[in-house]
Amino acid sequence: MKKIFILYSFTLFMIGSIFKLSAQNFARSNDWKKIRKEVFIQMGASGFLGDLGGLDKVGTDYSPVDYDFQITRTAMGIGYKYKLQKWLNVVGTFNWLIVKGDDKLTNETFRHERNLNFKSNIFELAGRIEFAYFANRVTSRYNIKKTFSRRMKGVQTEWIAFIGIGGFYYNPKGLDKSGNWVALKPLHTEGQGLPGGPKQYSNFSICIPMGIGVNMYIKKQWTLGLEINWRKTFTDYIDDVSTNYYDPVKLSAAYGPKSAEMADPSLGNIPGFSKPAADGTPAKRGDPNQKDSYFSVQLKGGYVFKYKRGRSRLRSKF
Repeated sequence: MKKIFILYSFTLFMIGSIFKLSAQNFARSNDWKKIRKEVFIQMGASGFLGDLGGLDKVGTDYSPVDYDFQITRTAMGIGYKYKLQKWLNVVGTFNWLIVKGDDKLTNETFRHERNLNFKSNIFELAGRIEFAYFANRVTSRYNIKKTFSRRMKGVQTEWIAFIGIGGFYYNPKGLDKSGNWVALKPLHTEGQGLPGGPKQYSNFSICIPMGIGVNMYIKKQWTLGLEINWRKTFTDYIDDVSTNYYDPVKLSAAYGPKSAEMADPSLGNIPGFSKPAADGTPAKRGDPNQKDSYFSVQLKGGYVFKYKRGRSRLRSKF
């Protein structure tokens, strides 16, 4: 909760700063209407923060400082932006991301011994509000003729901070001993639906996207930009890992031997690693008190629809 509070506070601070500066946006009060509607595509990298993988230390899981760049994958998306005011945009996006986690890539003792892995496609539909500040760049060009003329270069830079809400679909898969990717949800790897086990999770969840970005408008027709987008989610099962190990005998009886195999592929270097303690307390498989999150860093390219002037009315001189 402290991490979430800090991120929300940072976002609100950025929004407040942008509000104070928004009055300096344009040389002409209505220039912003010329770049009101835009469609864009974006492409870049995605990452996952959850139970699996991470760096070679404890106490940093779910944190950006624990991120292992080896699990970076692809992110692509499309979107539409509409400018309500010169400082306020509404944006709709659809993103496809690939996320991954693998305990083999870390030397932290518990996670490496656990030896779990996953990958998942994420299909996300989201809406957000953007708070914008424009910094105009104006230069002069001079003719070699008799008169001098000053020409405006149509380049504007827009700095943004945003927050929104969205929904996404995910379907975690794990790599089995034969090298095949197996869908994990149907295997009930933590005893979902069995006595003492958690309830089955959904393939759909809600996310809150938040982040910062920059866009450069070229002649009020094209845009180039960069966006950093972090999503807080309300599920701990993007990687199929959340609670405790379940009895492998009961898993095999209920869901087949593949369920027990994918639930506990631990390396066997620590005796009793995935077995209950003497008092019956089940062995920990994940951390249910922390929700998964994912993020993307993407380059953007967009097209701005041409501004249409309203028809002027002719007034009678008499």
